[in-house]
Amino acid sequence: MTEQWLPTLKTDTPQEGYELAVKLARKAVGMTQPDPKIREMLRPVYATNADSLTLASQVVAIHFQTVAAANNYWN
Repeated sequence: MTEQWLPTLKTDTPQEGYELAVKLARKAVGMTQPDPKIREMLRPVYATNADSLTLASQVVAIHFQTVAAANNYWN
């Protein structure tokens, strides 16, 4: 059985929501490439690539949209 790491998308503040969006993006990377040695090997390649960093920001933004909607945009 898979470990439950995401009990809810509800957060108290937009900042907590953004931090959750970052966690979602990072978790997706870890699930996509579960070998930490390979992730460490690849990190220098994407860490210096502007396009890779922009795409990473886009993924976080998409997750933030989902979290914000789940929180009724904190209204």
